[in-house]
Parts: sequence; C-alpha cells; structure tokens
Amino acid sequence: MIAAALTANFPKPRAKLARSLPLAAALAFAGCAVGPNYHRPTTPTPAAYKEAAGWKPAAPADATARGPWWEIFNDPRLNELEAQATVANQSLLQAAANYEQARQLARADHATLFPSLSVSGSAERAKASSGARAAGSPPVAGSTAPSNLFSASLGASWTPDFWGRVRRLTEADIAAAQASAADLAAAQLSTQSTLAQDYIQLRIADERLRLRQNAVEAYRRTLEIAQNKYNVGIVARSDVISAQALLDAARAQVIDAHIQRDQLEHAVAVLVGQPPSALTIEPQPTLASTVPDIPAQLPSDLLERRPDIAAAERNVAAVNARIGIQTAAYFPALTLSAAGGYQDSALNSLFNAPNRFWSIGASLGDTLFDFGERRAQVASARAAFDASVAGYRATVLGAFREVEDNLAALRVLAAEQEVEDAAVTEAADAARIALNEYKAGTVDYTSVVTAQVTELNNRQTALGILESRLTATVALIEALGGGWNSAALPATDQVLARRASTVSH
Repeated sequence: MIAAALTANFPKPRAKLARSLPLAAALAFAGCAVGPNYHRPTTPTPAAYKEAAGWKPAAPADATARGPWWEIFNDPRLNELEAQATVANQSLLQAAANYEQARQLARADHATLFPSLSVSGSAERAKASSGARAAGSPPVAGSTAPSNLFSASLGASWTPDFWGRVRRLTEADIAAAQASAADLAAAQLSTQSTLAQDYIQLRIADERLRLRQNAVEAYRRTLEIAQNKYNVGIVARSDVISAQALLDAARAQVIDAHIQRDQLEHAVAVLVGQPPSALTIEPQPTLASTVPDIPAQLPSDLLERRPDIAAAERNVAAVNARIGIQTAAYFPALTLSAAGGYQDSALNSLFNAPNRFWSIGASLGDTLFDFGERRAQVASARAAFDASVAGYRATVLGAFREVEDNLAALRVLAAEQEVEDAAVTEAADAARIALNEYKAGTVDYTSVVTAQVTELNNRQTALGILESRLTATVALIEALGGGWNSAALPATDQVLARRASTVSH
C-alpha cells in the first residue's frame, strides 16, 4: 500500500522504492532469527504416585475433576459463592488486568515488524534580519519583507528484521502473555480453593457450635440431677458445684465458637468481592459428612493440568527468546526511509506539480567495539535461562509433592476417622452408662464428669478429622489443577488479536 501510494504521486525513481520495499520485507521475514530455538525442558516424572495405592487413575472422560469442581460437595450456597468470586474477586481482576497489559505489550512489539507511515504539515511565516549581508560586504540598509512557507509531506520508515530481533522480542512477549494468562488461571484456582476451604471450615464451625450447644443442654440436665440429689441429701454440695462449673465451661465454648465462624464469614465476603458487612451466610441445619473421592491423574498429566507449571514453562520460553534478542545486537541494523510531499510559499498553489519533493534513503549502523558489553548481556540472558529452567523443574517437583502430601493425608485421615468414630460411639455409651449409674447412686459424680468430657472431646476430634479430610480434598483438587488444561492458554493469534479473547481458567 505504501509503495503504491509513492508510485502514484512521484516520478519514476519512486517506482524502484516501491519494488524494493516488498523485496526487503520478504528478506526480513525469511531471514534467520539468531539465538537458540526453544525446546521444553525435561523434568523427572514418576510413572505413578507413591501415595496413590488403591486410587483409581483418572480417565480423560472422567468428569469428576473437570468444570466447576466444587459442585462435588453438593452445596448450592457454595456454588453460588464460587460464581460470585469468579467475577468479583479483586485479586482475579488484578490478574486479568496484568494479562491484558502483557498482551498489549506483545501487540506493540509485534507491530514494529512492519513499516511505519507518518504524515506532517506545517505553515511558517518568517522575516529575515535586516542586517543580513554577504561576507565582507557592508550592512544593507532597510528591511526584508516577511515570507511564508507551507509544506505537506508523507513519510515511511522501516527497519527490516533481518536477524530476528523483533521476532524474538515478539516471541518473548507472547510467551510472557501466555505465562500471565496461566498466572490468571492459577490465581482463579487458588481463589476457588481458598473459598471452598473457608466455606467448609465455616460449616464445620456451625457443626462445632451445635455440638457445644448440645453439650450445654446435656450438662444442664446433669446439673438438674445433681441439684435434685443434693436437695434430698443424697450427694454433697461439691457435685452441684462441679456440674455448674462444667456447664459454665461449655457455655464459654459456645461463645468462643462464634468468633471463628464470624471471621470465616468475613473471609468469604472478601473473596467474593464484598465488604464483610454485606454478606450473611445462614447456618445449615445439618452438615454433609460424605467426603467425595477424587481420582488421581497420572503424574505425566500434571504437567499439562497445573496452571503454575504452565506459567513456569512459558517463562522459560520467554527467557529463551531473550537470548536471541541480545545476540542480535552483534549484527548491523538497516533502516529504510522514504518521504515526499509539497512545499511552497503560497498555500493556494501548494499542491502544484512543480512544488513536489521526495527522498529515499537507507542507513546502516553497527557497534565495532563495546568492551564486552554485548557478550556480557548474552551471557546474562543465558544465565537467566538456566535459572528459569531450574525454577520450572522446582515448580514441577513441588507440584508432585503437593499431590503426594494430600493423597497421604486423605489416606491416613480416612483410617483415623474410622477409629475416631468408634471412639465417639464408645465414649457416648460410657457417658450414658455413667449418668445412669450416678442416678442409681452406684458411682460418684467424678465418673460422670470424666465420661461426659471424654465424649465431648472425642466428638470434637472427630469433627476436626472430618474438617481435615474435606479441606485436604479441596487441596488435592487444587494440586491436580482443578480440571484446568494447558490447552486453555491463548494461542499466538489470540494474544495478538485487536480485542482480547476469552481466557479459559
């Protein structure tokens, strides 16, 4: 387009320029890009998880860990809150803006592959000094008349990317934008996981509150029994005092349970983008105690399903491209330019043919000696690449560890839950028997206190184990990527698109 415009308005020499620009463009895009081409770093990947004995490997069609993974808990209120967090969480909005910033930077650098076109116009009125004279001549008396100068011009310039510097820069920018998109997905997964864990802990706090309220009611009845027995002279006053102390301690625990619940509700409000005063989560009548099974994927699948791993890998690609950027500094830079327009002292005749002017040119420049600056910059880029590879491999190893940790936790906690459930049943039977024997006068009140405190402690321990199992389930889902896949990363054309495409999380 630029070449055609120049040919139409200027004499024949511009036709050579018109033919040279496409040729130079072809040479630039066909030229080599210096620096190493990117290859994904290798990582040690086990064939199976050590802690996954007895777990079912996930098949690609398995929907358990895909899509809205939190729906496996079958809690409509949690589903509602997760949907709110996806669109209103401020950390996610910040991560989305960071991705858009990286995407626009890639578009800006990619645009430098192509020629730039500029247009300018000027109007000037000037008066020369009356003392102007030729060298060795006496001053000229009088004054010179003011003069006008009008101009309009069109210019084009281009620096062909013969050595691939701009292509490597664009490659680095695209990889950085993809890493930013993966960071956004990781931030969303982390927010979803944190919200689910806080919500589970809030529901456990509700259950703990009910448990302590039930204990208060049981201790109140025990106090009535002790008071009645004392009134008829069967037991000592110390039994009544002990029963009252146990009741008051249970009431204090009820009050204390409200603190954690309120704080968890405030945390959930912030995660869904609301001030704490604007969100109220009503207690549920019962707590679903079923822990969903999460099939563990193969370790090799983890490399594609963890957004933090994808982000680390894309950062390696970006740093690799920057080696080529620094290497290109060894080679000369060629800039082609062309300009043409009209210039005259009268505006009404500015665009007459005799007033046309044009110019074409090229400049070539290179640094001959820089005391090792370029060599040091290339070495620095290579060291940065080595660091990013090590960081990528550390991220992968950390991901394997997180999966193993949560698989082990779920396995051990499931076994612990069975034993603790039996302990709760036994403690409840012991408390019931001790109270009946106390009513019958066959045991003292100390036996009742011991049995009732033991029952409450065992029930609270069992509730804590359930909480750990549910939160570990969420942590395992997060460690497995939450159903995300690296195919959700934006492709090159999506990064460079004028309008942002939807990034899957």
